[in-house]
Amino acid sequence: MPRKGSGRKSGWPRALGLMFATLVFAPAVNPGVLVAVPLALMALLLPPRGGLAILTAGLGAVLVFGGGPRSGLWYAERGWSLLLGGWFLALTLRWPTAGFFGRSLGAVAGTFAAISLLFWGRPGQWAVVDWAVTSRLEEGFLMVLEAVRSSFGPEVVSEDLQARVLEGVALNGFMFPALLGLASLAALGVAWWLFQRLCRNGDPGIGPLTGFRFNDQLVWILIVGFALLLGFSGFLGRAGTNTVVFMGALFALRGVAVWLFFSGGLSVSGGLLFAVALVFFAPFIAAGAFVFGLGDTWLDLRARWGGQAPGEPR
Repeated sequence: MPRKGSGRKSGWPRALGLMFATLVFAPAVNPGVLVAVPLALMALLLPPRGGLAILTAGLGAVLVFGGGPRSGLWYAERGWSLLLGGWFLALTLRWPTAGFFGRSLGAVAGTFAAISLLFWGRPGQWAVVDWAVTSRLEEGFLMVLEAVRSSFGPEVVSEDLQARVLEGVALNGFMFPALLGLASLAALGVAWWLFQRLCRNGDPGIGPLTGFRFNDQLVWILIVGFALLLGFSGFLGRAGTNTVVFMGALFALRGVAVWLFFSGGLSVSGGLLFAVALVFFAPFIAAGAFVFGLGDTWLDLRARWGGQAPGEPR
């Protein structure tokens, strides 16, 4: 099992990993907003509501809402974050002893449901948001390419490479709902950890990755996603693709958790080696982790061979 230490007890490596995931999965949304808005709501409305909690909420509000809007996405990302934090707050008040992941997944699902109702009533708004997301992604990637050209010369980035980059941008825009859902889960983890550290007794609030699991019945959401992806095009096909990407990432993370459980965790050198391998073999590693996590749904490997009670979070 992983070695214990002050860093593990405080949970900061987990929070750092979750913040990194928020940055990776939210290229078109301000990750600071995703973290700060739920944190401000927690600090303001969850006990204990002391002076530090109010100060935290106030600073979060100033950072998020200070200054004027720069684009239409300014409103969209703050509206999403308010709904996300509100759902998480409501679920926490209703089921205070429930596990963090169940509450955060419920908050993401509730936010998607509320946004879907909004777009169903005003379908033209989705096209506007979709265009704004793609435009921001293209602008960001083109800025990076221009910076590379100015630093190393225009011949470094060929027209063919730029075209492939823009294809990748379009793919990211297509999968934006799934990526936003994953970024929101990670951001809630960071906000919950900060709330526990700043306003409560310093408990990490989120368990180690080795115990990560979720309700096995969620596999049916993955199956429905595959059915939509393979059987339809257009809106339903896109919904299926995003469902598969979102649930596939969760099952891959579950596979990594099982591997870490049996391997005893990663050392610093092992983590660096894994990061390098991920750069070169990401598709194969992700596919293997997904299969491992999906198999754990039926076999419950940690309970069968690792001595962990079935369904026991750690």
